[in-house]
Amino acid sequence: MEAFNNFWAVAVDLAWGPWLVYFLVGAGIYFTVIGRLLPFRAIRHAIDILRGKYDKEDDPGEISHFQALSSALSATLGMGNISGVAIAISIGGPGAIFWMWVAGLVGMSTKFFTCTLATLYRKKDENGIDQGGPMYYLEVGLGKWFKPLAVLFSICGMIGCLSMFQVNQLAELIRYDYGVGNLWTGIVSMILVGIVILGGIIRVGKVSSRVVPAMFLLYLGSALFIILSNISVIPDIFVSIFTGAFGGEPIVGGAAGMAVKEVMRTGVKRAAFSNEAGVGTAPMAHGAAKTKEPVREGLIAMLGPFLDTNIVCTLTALVILSSGVLSEELSSDAEGVMVTVNAFTAAMGGLGRYMMTLVIIMFSISTMISYSYYSLKCAKYLFGNRVGGWYVYIYLASLPVAAWLEPVTVVNIIDTCFAMMAIPTLVGALLLSPRVVVALKDYMSRMNL
Repeated sequence: MEAFNNFWAVAVDLAWGPWLVYFLVGAGIYFTVIGRLLPFRAIRHAIDILRGKYDKEDDPGEISHFQALSSALSATLGMGNISGVAIAISIGGPGAIFWMWVAGLVGMSTKFFTCTLATLYRKKDENGIDQGGPMYYLEVGLGKWFKPLAVLFSICGMIGCLSMFQVNQLAELIRYDYGVGNLWTGIVSMILVGIVILGGIIRVGKVSSRVVPAMFLLYLGSALFIILSNISVIPDIFVSIFTGAFGGEPIVGGAAGMAVKEVMRTGVKRAAFSNEAGVGTAPMAHGAAKTKEPVREGLIAMLGPFLDTNIVCTLTALVILSSGVLSEELSSDAEGVMVTVNAFTAAMGGLGRYMMTLVIIMFSISTMISYSYYSLKCAKYLFGNRVGGWYVYIYLASLPVAAWLEPVTVVNIIDTCFAMMAIPTLVGALLLSPRVVVALKDYMSRMNL
């Protein structure tokens, strides 16, 4: 087991070198520039799309725009927002939050381009259903010479989209608070998730569209209550975020005097894990949306990183940094999820702890449900619907195993696979970006935007 843990520790360091950070941020900036900020100027139109104003039953695809966004958000609004933020601050100090903001903003353009491509270059599966995602726009949009990149994405997606981190962190919380063994949490999660995901993406979309708004509002309300209760220290926290981002010594928690590139690396890595812009998971969900307008789905997808990183992650960071528990937790072996839970407990007492337990369970289960669709879609791309469909049982069986593994190893496995998924996702998007720009201008002209 020690050799297994060491392997992934080395792998994640190699995969998440400075080059990948620059690649993710640089690609997002490039997409923003060539798009001339047009997607950002169409946010009001995107909200109208989300409300179902342009939905048509006879459009190709399997789920509505709202269900597609809910499915994508149920994967991104999760443990990355709760424990991922705590890990980012613990490693990179408050300054890491600034780079999460940057990654979130440029990630909006990345999501627009990748999700537009996911619906622009769909391919019918063996059952005649349109499928979209990075593997499809690489194969259909760029041709057979790029099939190896599509295969690389799918192989890494089969592993990276196992819900190892979610079930592991949930198991840590349940064990810490209630003394329940990690394996039992994994088994119960396997049963609950299995009930939903065996119904396919339509059932996933229906469940997500109900659970995601509820858990978002519950978390939003409780976090705002804590922030307003500690409003006097919030200005100092923002100062520490900005000074820490550029090498200044942070005044609340974190690693003092850390090199700027390390703070940036930590922030961008955790943002990528949280909102997944550039990783390629969301395009698989949005590629299943009922629409004949690829740009329309890209505009919907663009909302995801802002909601996830620039709003929810910021709320988590402010709660943690204003609670006073961070330095105490860093001296112990507490995992990221416990830092956030203890921050809510410090501010709201027992009610905060029970509320956070409920939110974490909802976040974790919803993410496990959505990730099953992603990993299964990768398996079906590689092996076909009949053989690839059996991968759902491997996915479910992985949950108890992941609950039992060391948390740091689980984080390293997922981070490594996400890095390897980002490479083909962004290469394909960059090469096909001129076609997205043409489609965007045409759509904006036809819609008089």
